[in-house]
Amino acid sequence: MKSFQFSLAPEQLWQAINPMSFYQQGAQFGFINIDLGATPRPDIEQDVLDEVGSYGRQLGRIGDALEVLIRRVDPKGLSAEEQDALDIVQGQLAEIRKIKRRERAQDAA
Repeated sequence: MKSFQFSLAPEQLWQAINPMSFYQQGAQFGFINIDLGATPRPDIEQDVLDEVGSYGRQLGRIGDALEVLIRRVDPKGLSAEEQDALDIVQGQLAEIRKIKRRERAQDAA
């Protein structure tokens, strides 16, 4: 006769006091999972986030600079695939601006 086992508790019962500093391999806050990915130097990754800005802020600044460069490119010299790639990026950047405007309007209200 086989025995029946059932457990609602996890196998390991431990919790990091500061989940953002335990090797930066990821953490879970309720239903939110944070995975910073595999990086050989998580200490540098954390310094960049602390001192430069979040990934979103960094990407936003890169997007702003990219738009400047896109405006200066002569589209006549581009292939259809290259123009499509630029159009897609410009569309995404426009959607980001729209979301930012919406959120700022909600914050002001």
